[in-house]
Amino acid sequence: MKLSLSARRALVRVEPRTPGQLRSWLACALGVEVPSRPNGGPLAYLWHAFHEPVTHKPDAVVWACRGGGKTFYAALATTLDLIFKPGIEVKVLAGSVEQGSRLHAHLRRFFESDLLRPLVDGRVTDRRLRLLNGSVCEVLAQSPTSVRGARPQKLRCDEAELFDPGVWAAAQMCVRSAVIDGRRVHASVEALSTCHEPFGLMSEIIAMCNAAPGARRLFKWGVTDVLERCPPERDCNACPIQPECAGRAKRALGHITIDDAIAMKSRVSAADWRAEMLCERPTRRDAVYPEFDTSLHVGAFDPPEDAMWIAGMDFGFRAPTVFLWAFLHAGVLHVADEHARTHTILDDHVREILARPWPRPSWVGIDPAGHQREGQSGVSHASILREAGLVVRSRRSGVESGLRLVSARLAPASGPPTIRIHPRCVNLIESLTRYRYPPESHLGGASEPLKDGADHAADALRYMVLALDARDATTVSNYLAPGIRPRVTPTTGTTAPKTR
Repeated sequence: MKLSLSARRALVRVEPRTPGQLRSWLACALGVEVPSRPNGGPLAYLWHAFHEPVTHKPDAVVWACRGGGKTFYAALATTLDLIFKPGIEVKVLAGSVEQGSRLHAHLRRFFESDLLRPLVDGRVTDRRLRLLNGSVCEVLAQSPTSVRGARPQKLRCDEAELFDPGVWAAAQMCVRSAVIDGRRVHASVEALSTCHEPFGLMSEIIAMCNAAPGARRLFKWGVTDVLERCPPERDCNACPIQPECAGRAKRALGHITIDDAIAMKSRVSAADWRAEMLCERPTRRDAVYPEFDTSLHVGAFDPPEDAMWIAGMDFGFRAPTVFLWAFLHAGVLHVADEHARTHTILDDHVREILARPWPRPSWVGIDPAGHQREGQSGVSHASILREAGLVVRSRRSGVESGLRLVSARLAPASGPPTIRIHPRCVNLIESLTRYRYPPESHLGGASEPLKDGADHAADALRYMVLALDARDATTVSNYLAPGIRPRVTPTTGTTAPKTR
């Protein structure tokens, strides 16, 4: 039913009390049809942002596809706040000047319409909008100074993937709750973005949502959630996006056309389609272990009594020293636990490792560099481990060889994976997920992974797998006298002199 302008102006002042009323209000007052699905999608985000239930934190994270309407719906949420929460202050912080202007452009279009223009106080500028009820919205520059000086009740961060981490950190402390016109408005920070970088800021924000579900509410929608209604004459069986859509578009109410979705799918790789349009997970283009999948490789298990225990270790001081306990059973390497700590000398690490309840490993795989004597102490890391009764194995091998051996266990040419990681190994799981090559290295350039902090637990695993699976690797040796050549001892993998 189409309402007259006067009826719509009267409706504007009627506050929605349920998600259904909110959807009807948006359709009747603004002419906006919002897609709806249970427990997610644009309508669920709008209701969360507007209703501010006190049963959970008001912060929200929106992970949505390219062209999925994130900026438009953030502008809708801001419109609702400005109208129904007199005196509220909303700040918009975008990943770029252009992105911020897009959200503000949506606001200007709403409030320059015949319906909402009477609510505006003065002129709408390029960065600021104020209503007669005292509500105000302003677009901030993305700088620490701009953010630290702000004290809004709501901060909406659009395209958070592009944010400087320092600005994002400052943004977490700038919002303030307030009682406005007898109504408490909770302070909240919202992040809205695609998530195409597995090591980017948005990926970290989503990981925090999963790790602490009560801290922020995560909303996610992909291209199939915001498709237009598919006409009945289009054959689902012949449609390229049928595997993703599964007929849902026949009942849809979105804004992305079927033809556009089909065209986008034809232009990009499967990985980019899944990452940026289906929002399944970030693309793993630069990942060292793109085959690592927590659903396949992570799970709880109990060690059998006859298990053969082994270990892997990566040395550090400012960077963490990492020690992994594992056992072999039926050909599968089970990584059962980990020790990771910084700014601790090796002797203290060893004492803590030996005090843990796991059986003493048959051997410990280490970096061959661990046989070199330290400049100050004159003692090698390998010697300290041996003095503690630990057998040391090391294999001289290029980094790439070790990576291939780990990959072979993660994704064998045939059969299921032959490596399993217990959920308690949080550092190793994060390391295997974040371990990466330099950006665009697949186009040529640096061939070794980045040393950016995600490598230490992955290196400990690599040394273990090298010592376990390598067939033709050689080992570190000391300088030998003339007539002496190195011999690899089969039990430790270390070198011992042999007379020619």
